[in-house]
Amino acid sequence: MKAFLIEDEAMARNMLARTITEHFPDIEIAGTAGTVREAVEWLKTGRPDITFMDVELSDGKSFEILKKTQIPGHIIMTTAYDNYAVKAFETGCIDYLLKPIELPALQRAVERCRMSAATSTNVDRLIAALSGQTAAPAWKERYLVHFNDHIVPVKTADVVCFYSEAKDNHVLTRDGICYVIDASLDGIAAELDPEVFFRISRSCIIAKESVESVTKLLGGRLQVNARDVDLRRFSGLDLTVSRARTDDFLAWLEK
Repeated sequence: MKAFLIEDEAMARNMLARTITEHFPDIEIAGTAGTVREAVEWLKTGRPDITFMDVELSDGKSFEILKKTQIPGHIIMTTAYDNYAVKAFETGCIDYLLKPIELPALQRAVERCRMSAATSTNVDRLIAALSGQTAAPAWKERYLVHFNDHIVPVKTADVVCFYSEAKDNHVLTRDGICYVIDASLDGIAAELDPEVFFRISRSCIIAKESVESVTKLLGGRLQVNARDVDLRRFSGLDLTVSRARTDDFLAWLEK
């Protein structure tokens, strides 16, 4: 069987490819793509038996691929958001995998592909259901980060804040662990629920649940006092709310 991986996060794409190679010797990774454009171009000549397709890509939703070209064989949806699951199953999609993808779930999905009597996913029904998605925006629920030789999934529900120091961006969790994260703060801010996270300055995004109190400083600025962790351990972390954002920050805290 030949597999085609459509995933815009290189780390997640490489992890999925490695897992398939290690545990499914009869499946060949025939190709990968990180954007709608790359996927459409590959599918001009490629004919996969299974396509692992992320919902959200850097240049658009993956449903645009289905509208521009044909995907033979079975489609397995992969995403960090769970609001697509019901529609994916209702439209005859073989399976839906929530990232980070765990081996038992992957084994189940592959087995369904092997056992399915259908020769391909009902693409028309998939496009109609998923492109008409009217649910609330699907905010990021987890990030994959490097920690020594490991790749660790960090849930946004466990995050105290994201911040930048020198040339690196970090995510600090409630259990007091700080990880380096590849994503930019601009990109992270666009992916998070604005009801839950607030960018208090250019260098810091904080979770509402981690705000214990706020101290007024001279010049109209505010200092956030966080619960859960001892911030004195992180010398590069500044939880000062910029003067231009104080009113919006206080309004956000009241919601």
